[in-house]
Formats: sequence, C-alpha cells, structure tokens
Amino acid sequence: MIKTLAAQIKEYKKVSVMTPVFMVLEVVFEMLIPFLMASIIDDGVEAGNMQHVYAVGAVMIAAALCGLFCGVLGGKYGARASTGFAKNLRQAMFENIQTFSFASIDKFSTAGLITRLTTDVTNMQMSYQMILRICFRAPVSMVCAMAMAFLINAELAGIYLVAVILLGAVLFFIIRGAMKYFKQAFPKYDELNASVQENVSAIRVVKAYVREAHETEKFKKASQGIYDIFSKAERHVVLNMPVMMFTVYGCILLISWLGAKQIVQDTLTTGELMSLLTYCMNILMSLMMVAMIFVMLSMSIASAERICEVLNEKSNLTNPVDPVYEVASGDIEFQHVRFSYHKESSEAVLHDINLKIKAGETIGIIGGTGSAKTSLVNLISRLYDVTDGRVLVGDRDVREYDIVTLRNQVAVVLQKNVLFSGTILDNLRWGDADATEEECRRVCRLACADEFIEKMPEGYHTYIEQGGTNVSGGQRQRLTIARALLKKPKVLILDDSTSAVDTATDAKIRKAFAEEIPDTTKLIIAQRVASVMNADRIIVMDDGRVHGFGTHEELLRDNEIYREVYESQTNGGGDFDE
Repeated sequence: MIKTLAAQIKEYKKVSVMTPVFMVLEVVFEMLIPFLMASIIDDGVEAGNMQHVYAVGAVMIAAALCGLFCGVLGGKYGARASTGFAKNLRQAMFENIQTFSFASIDKFSTAGLITRLTTDVTNMQMSYQMILRICFRAPVSMVCAMAMAFLINAELAGIYLVAVILLGAVLFFIIRGAMKYFKQAFPKYDELNASVQENVSAIRVVKAYVREAHETEKFKKASQGIYDIFSKAERHVVLNMPVMMFTVYGCILLISWLGAKQIVQDTLTTGELMSLLTYCMNILMSLMMVAMIFVMLSMSIASAERICEVLNEKSNLTNPVDPVYEVASGDIEFQHVRFSYHKESSEAVLHDINLKIKAGETIGIIGGTGSAKTSLVNLISRLYDVTDGRVLVGDRDVREYDIVTLRNQVAVVLQKNVLFSGTILDNLRWGDADATEEECRRVCRLACADEFIEKMPEGYHTYIEQGGTNVSGGQRQRLTIARALLKKPKVLILDDSTSAVDTATDAKIRKAFAEEIPDTTKLIIAQRVASVMNADRIIVMDDGRVHGFGTHEELLRDNEIYREVYESQTNGGGDFDE
C-alpha cells in the first residue's frame, strides 16, 4: 500500500523533503528560546546586567524570526506537496478507472468511486501534510526539549520522562479504540453519496410520484449512520484532552514544587525553572500532536486502502503481445461460446452459442427480459471476454485485436443512452473527433435526428445538459445512433436503442441503414417484432440459448416462440415477455 501511494508523489518529491527539513530547523530555533530566556533571567535581570539582557534578547529575537521563517517555508512546501499528492492520486485513479473492463466496473459502485475520488483523497491530503509537518516536528521537538531539560536538571527532567511514557500508553489505548470506528465510517459515505446521486439523477421521477418524504428519510438514515459511527469514535478520541491536561498540570505542579525546593537550596536558578516549565509544555504538547497524528492516520488508513483498491485494480481485458490493428470486415462468428460474468460461477449466462453472420447483413435479436441478448452482443466489442469458445470478427478472434481498434470498428448504442454536457456537435464528435459539421449533419439525417435538431433555435450548436435532460428519450436515442454512425464502423449494434421512437421513425431509420450503410453489419436488439421482421435474419434468444435463427418467414413457420410473440403483437397483445 505504501509503495502504491508513494508512487504518486512524483514531481513533488523535492518539496516533500524540504518540508520536514524546515520543520526540524523551526524546532531547533524554538528550543533555543527557553534556554536564552533562562540566561536573561539569571545573568541579566537578577544580576542587574542590562547589557546582557539586550545582547541575549537580540539573539532571542533573531532565533524567533529564523524559527518563523522556517515555519512559513515548511507550511508553504507542505501545502504544495500535499495538494500535489492529492492531485496525482485523483488523476491516477481517474486514469485507471478509464481502463477498467465492464467486469472491473461491476466491482465498484458509482457512489463508492466518487467517495474515493473526493472524501478519501481529501483525508490522504490532510494526512500527508500532517506527516510531513507534525510527524517530523512533534517527535523532534519532544526529543530536543527532553534533551535540553536533562541538560538543565536531570532530576526534574525525569518527571517528564515518566509522564511521557504513561501518557503515551494511555493515548495508545484510546486511539486503538477509535480506529475500528473510522474504518467503518467510509463505507457509510458511499451509502450517503449513493442516496444523493440516485435522488438527483431521478429527481423528476421522485417528484412525479411525490416521494420527496421517502427520499428525505432515506438520506436522513444514511446521514445518521455516519453521525453514529463518528460519535462513537469521538467518544474515545475526546478522552485525549482531559488525560493530556491532567498530565500537563500534574507535571507543572510537581516541577514547581520540587523546583522551588531546589531554588531555596541553591541547586536550581529561577531562570532554569522557567526554562524547565517551558520545555514541559513543549514536550507534552508535542505528545498531543503525536496523538493527533495517530487519530488522523487511523482515519487515513481506511481511505488509503480504498484508494489502493482502485489504483491496483487491473482490467482483465488486455492487448495481446502482437495485436492486430485492422478489422478486415464485418463478418461475425460465435464458436461454441459459453459465458458467465464471474469466472468461478457454475451458472452460465450464455450456453454453447454457434452463429455465423455475414458482413453487411442486418440481424435482428429478440428475446424476453434476461434472455442474454445484451450479454451476447457485449462479447463482439470485447466488453467482456468469453468463458469458453471464441468470438470472431473479420475472421479473427476478438482477443487478437488491439482493443481500441476493435471498439472503433464495432460501434455500440447501449440500452441506456448517455449524452454529455456540451453542444450537439460536441456529443456527435464522440464518434469522430475530427468530423466536419457536414459529416455530423449526414449521420443525423440517417438517424432521423435532423428533424428535431433543425427546429431548435441554435440548431447543431444547441447546448445539451448533463445526461441529456433537456431532450426527450427518443431524441436522445437518435443522437446516440448518429454518434455511433459517425465512427463509420464495420459492425453497428443497436441495443434496444429505438424503443423510445415512434414506429414510423423506427422504419425510416431502418430504411436509411439499408440504403446508406449496406456494408456495415447491423445487429438490432428489440422487443418489437416490427423492428426486426424486415431484417435479413433474426436470432431468437431464450434463457441464454439460441432458440431460433432465420428469416421472419422461416421463424413464423418453424419457431413456436417467435410465432406466438408475432401473433400477440400484431393482434394488439403484449410484448415478448408475455
């Protein structure tokens, strides 16, 4: 874990080293001040030697200014190092998330990833700054103060040593009790973020069903969970202060009492007693800082583990040693394909799939909910790898291709249509970043998206809100189809992506595909028989198996499932599931 995190310090190594150096120098200058103060009292004030007071006072001021200068530089470099470290952590996590396969994405919730990129990284930033500054300053300050105290009076300094040992033991048990609660707290942040994300993204549904009170109560429970965990942790941590104060004042009383006796006996001077009391505060406050470090580190360890989970997650989809960088054609073949989402699972999603599709064909895929239609097409663009068997595109196993090359030639319009904030042109150019406006207009005509775009006041420069909330579901579907077409793919997969458009528009889109992109293999997943009945051939899926594969007429004659669905839909009945 430490190695993984340390790798993200990168260009901030220099300031990360300079910070503790300046913090140690600050401590050195601070430790001189009580020693000089003792000299002013004993050799200046009590001796009536004002010249000595002025001379040593000037040295004290110089030491204070040097300490201040070192402290400022330590703070400056510490802030730069910690914020830079946090920036690199976020960047590294985000970049690694982009490489995740669908299987990797399935391991993490969206809310969990957001918490890791925000709350957890903030905790690591604070901890790193504390390590660079206080973690070096506090122990050095404590050791230096203890050394100076023993130099002045070993007998009285022994009180500090006993106090530090006892206090350290007590603080250890207090913090140990709090640590287990901090580890439980961050998964609760995931629940809170999930509640917020779900509510905001579905706010229209919440309002339509008047579920504001229910959502508020759900958020309240998630928030209360965090409150309860941190309350338990704080009940342990809060004991630090009374224990610390009891020790501090106990030491002051003991040193004052024993020190006064030694002054009377002329074995200790007033100035030395003042110095000892100052060093007492330095030692015990340093110990308190160490306790704070342990509290912060106990919180950050949980965050560090969660961050490292993301950084160390490796996609199970990798390029071969010598990848193929050209997809020859849109031919697709499934050879005895078996697939399950979890390799160790005995339950397969797809069972012994054997299919052969020619380049340029339009293939309909129809089946009930859970029949594995989407799972089937996900294997073509290698969003998942097969468990057994082979999937071939252009007569080559998809695992032989460079992943980027393959996915650029196999365009997928997923069930859930997603648009990003930006203009319509910005969204279309996800398909081809260098596409001209005329090329964008052309694919929009193919997807029948030009009909509504040209009616908008700013046309293709109309701004799309995040998630495409300012366009309808059907408009969103047509824009995502146009975006996929702009890639000029060898294979185009439409995963139930015309379900929100009317039948007439659906027919126009299918006609445009047949006329304008005849060489592109088109796979159309649909619930409506009308959407696929004119396809060259149709695949009927049932419980992860191919129940039928043929033309509309062949399936009507030979496939009972397809015939029943066709008759129920043409007679005004239900969908495939019924």
